[in-house]
Amino acid sequence: MADAPHDVALLVLRLVLGLTMAAHGYNKFFGGGRIPGTAGWFDSIGMKPGLFHARVAASTEIAAGLGVALGLLTPIPAAGFVALMLVAAWTVHRHNGFFIVKEGWEYNLVLAVAAVAIAGTGPGRYSLDHLLFPDIGWLSGWAGLAIAAGLGLAGGIGQLVLFFRPPSTTSR
Repeated sequence: MADAPHDVALLVLRLVLGLTMAAHGYNKFFGGGRIPGTAGWFDSIGMKPGLFHARVAASTEIAAGLGVALGLLTPIPAAGFVALMLVAAWTVHRHNGFFIVKEGWEYNLVLAVAAVAIAGTGPGRYSLDHLLFPDIGWLSGWAGLAIAAGLGLAGGIGQLVLFFRPPSTTSR
């Protein structure tokens, strides 16, 4: 049985990480430009069709965020984090270097790795996984880590291969 500080720390991490991601999805649906504005932006960065990707990204951000926050089937929403952050890092941030202060991919890496780490350690006692599936081993450990990283990388790479068409630029 894990000690209480470990479980409380995982709960805090899951809530902050998950609700932050869910807020990004909510903002795509209901913030500033809403889905049409997000769709135009996706088209402009080469993720076509933009409307499809705006809806998929917003929905995945909300679902993955809430899944991690609740600790529900944790490796699967953690894989969503990996796929989302891989696509964001590749399409938007890779040309800017590592550091976030120059709009690099640092933040994407931290979010993805934190989600994979939670999948590897398990979501802790204060989670729906613990409540609903206390004896299922694939929800944590090596299996959870492999599911989160493997499924996330496959999903992100697949999305890039199928849909990313870099805009032609003469200024780069």
